[in-house]
Amino acid sequence: MRDYDEAVAFYAGSLGLDLLEDRLMDDGERWVTVRPRGARETALLLARARTPEQEALVGGQTGLVFSTADLVHDHERMTAAGIVFEGTPRREPYGTVALFSDLYGNRWELLQPNVSPVHGRPLP
Repeated sequence: MRDYDEAVAFYAGSLGLDLLEDRLMDDGERWVTVRPRGARETALLLARARTPEQEALVGGQTGLVFSTADLVHDHERMTAAGIVFEGTPRREPYGTVALFSDLYGNRWELLQPNVSPVHGRPLP
């Protein structure tokens, strides 16, 4: 991440995550975490790149997944908030998925699984 304020605006604003914590640390950095609405055990730390090596990694993440119970609703909400998806949602053996990139170019999947992540049973 390059800038805390733009990251908070994107993740909490456009993606609709809850801003869990945003506090200034003793070294002048900020501790910023966001999490999916209703989540209790999952959070994402928004950490600013501090070295040239870290800066080179910004935007290179893949395999990041947001799970949802209602892909159609979340896809529409995110599109209205300015998220650009790579094509239309598609059915895969594991669920329905829509691909998008965040403001830094990291690739995410919005996924509505076919199987309950809690019970391991097929969803209706």
